[in-house]
Amino acid sequence: MNNGLTLNKLITPDELAEILRISRASVYRLIDGRKLPFYKVGGSIRFKNKDIEEYLEGFRFEPITK
Repeated sequence: MNNGLTLNKLITPDELAEILRISRASVYRLIDGRKLPFYKVGGSIRFKNKDIEEYLEGFRFEPITK
């Protein structure tokens, strides 16, 4: 039974490190600095893909065109 609730797949810090190709320690620095939105589920940290995409948009640079 769905009840209209849809959740994006939640990913772990290890999965995020692999996706971003950064170290696990770097992910935890982002968490500790509250740079990334995250969820604590049963004591485990999880991220929504949408939140990560929105975070990354802040670091996007447009190409220089002449």
